[in-house]
Amino acid sequence: MIRFIIKIYIYIVILDAILSYFPQVKNQAWAKNIKKIADYTLNPIRKIMPNDLPFDLSPLVLILLLNFVMLIW
Repeated sequence: MIRFIIKIYIYIVILDAILSYFPQVKNQAWAKNIKKIADYTLNPIRKIMPNDLPFDLSPLVLILLLNFVMLIW
């Protein structure tokens, strides 16, 4: 059950990363909810990562961490 929840959350993070490339969708309510859910764990990672990177690597870091948690679970 926990693995299923982690996998769903990984899909939410991936969907948030994909939606960030479509500005016409960003203002819709469902897209804002997905962003709010994903930012709950992405914001602490973004604070740790350097700001001068050309693109946001925090979703990749989070997905790797969640896969590691599933591996040891």
